[in-house]
Amino acid sequence: MGFTHFDDQGNARMVDVSGKESTSRSATAAGTIQVSREVFDAVAQRTVRKGDVLTVAQAAGILGCKRTADLVPMCHLIPLTNAELTFTLLPETCEIQALCTVKTEGKTGAEMEALTGVSVALLTVYDMCKAIDKRMVIRDIHLVEKHGGKSGDFIF
Repeated sequence: MGFTHFDDQGNARMVDVSGKESTSRSATAAGTIQVSREVFDAVAQRTVRKGDVLTVAQAAGILGCKRTADLVPMCHLIPLTNAELTFTLLPETCEIQALCTVKTEGKTGAEMEALTGVSVALLTVYDMCKAIDKRMVIRDIHLVEKHGGKSGDFIF
């Protein structure tokens, strides 16, 4: 299978989806930010000076889903029917996991939107907590699953 984002001359292009059928599609992505005990406790206890970190990061992640086409040049602007972003706090490892699920009815998938949502949410956690400790590590951002579309289902 060739790369669809290049024309015959090797130039980048947006894939033409005009002939595709609209279908129900969904995608879920996940990622983690490793933080210090001090940052973890401040987030968990909602004592970070900039505000409630996870509430702001949730809103930022959902906005990231909605603005993906503005950030990723060859991404289609798709009509989202839902975007949900949740966090799991893991006190034993001082990690915060983000999980983003996006749904749409359209001609192309929502994988990039889910991945962008997780990325923006975790970047927001970093931004809001960097005054406490800058040694946070964002990692393991990946597609967990996707459903619908020509390529069918995918589960990591």
